[in-house]
Parts: sequence; structure tokens; C-alpha cells
Amino acid sequence: MTTPDSTAPDSSLAAAARPCATPADLFARLRSLGIEVSTHEHEAVFTVEESRHLRGLLPGWHSKNLFLRNKKGQAWLVVCEEERRVDLKALGELLGAGRLSFGSPDRLMEALGVTPGSVTPFAIINDGARQVTIVLDADMMRHGTLHFHPLVNTMTTAIEPSRLLGFIASCGHEPHIVDLDPVTLPAEPATVTPPAEDAPAGG
Repeated sequence: MTTPDSTAPDSSLAAAARPCATPADLFARLRSLGIEVSTHEHEAVFTVEESRHLRGLLPGWHSKNLFLRNKKGQAWLVVCEEERRVDLKALGELLGAGRLSFGSPDRLMEALGVTPGSVTPFAIINDGARQVTIVLDADMMRHGTLHFHPLVNTMTTAIEPSRLLGFIASCGHEPHIVDLDPVTLPAEPATVTPPAEDAPAGG
């Protein structure tokens, strides 16, 4: 797998030199590509847990988006199904990236122009320097409608997998569609709250 070009210009300088795209910019790009999407507005959500109440309103596949870096400063955006628990050590080996860790909010803003809670493959629109390698969950891409934030976490946009690939290509990126099953940890057991014991009767 190819990795970001270590000779690319410093990302902080690139970020400072250009404004970040807005949702309106994103929707305009999608329209120019002939990509139809639907968008639902909602209160701000920051985690998978917080966004679960949207499931009934937005049928389809929902994601988690991991912004990761290695010791060389190379960056990855890994987009996978929301329930998948990824082993970062094994993922680094699978991608040939070495040890991976989560990128800081500042690095995230420099590279993709979004804040935590709004990480999305649509943020590739802000990576004109192509410093981020995007990895898509192969299992997720085999399914129907996918849902992602359109650069802010107060909206969710539905898009078909083939249309997502077209958008990413239009941004000058070649995504890697990867089978993540080998680096997936077992699901955490559900927490069951024991029933409350009856209080003893008063005598």
C-alpha cells in the first residue's frame, strides 16, 4: 500500500494558505459531479453512542472515522462500520504503516479542516496536498446507503458507495478498500444491569 508523500509541503503551512470548505462548498462540489445525496439536520453529535438515536430516522450504514498518524508523521483516515473495533497495532501492520495512534485535534484541522466529532471522508475535499491516505472498510462498501457528516456534526448526509468513490477520486485521491476483518477485535460483551432486589418488608 502506498503511503503519503513525506516530501509534501508542511501541512500546517498548507492549511494556513487556504480556507477550509464549508458544507455549502461540499454540496456544490457534489452537484457539479452529478452526485445526488440527501441530508438530515440534527443536534450536534460527537460520538457513535450519541448518534445512535438517529438510526430510526436514517436507515443504512453508519460509520466511525479514525484519523491516525505514525511516527513519521504520515496520516491515514480509516472509515469503517460503526460497530467495528479496530486493533490499531494490527492495523498498522496491515497497512505497512508501523505503529499508529490517533492524531491530535490540531493535526486533524491542519490535514482535513474539520474538528473532532465531524471527521468524515468528505473532509478529503480539504486535502489538496494529498497528505492523507484514505482507507475504506471493504465490508461497508459492499452495502447500500452510507451516512457521513458533511464536514460538521449537526448534519448527516446519505450517499451510495459508488458515488462516494467518485467524489474521492474527484479530490485527487485513490482510496484503498481494505478487508478489516483480520484487524477487528471481538465485540465487547453487552452490559446487563441486574434487576433490583425487592426491599425487605417492614416488620
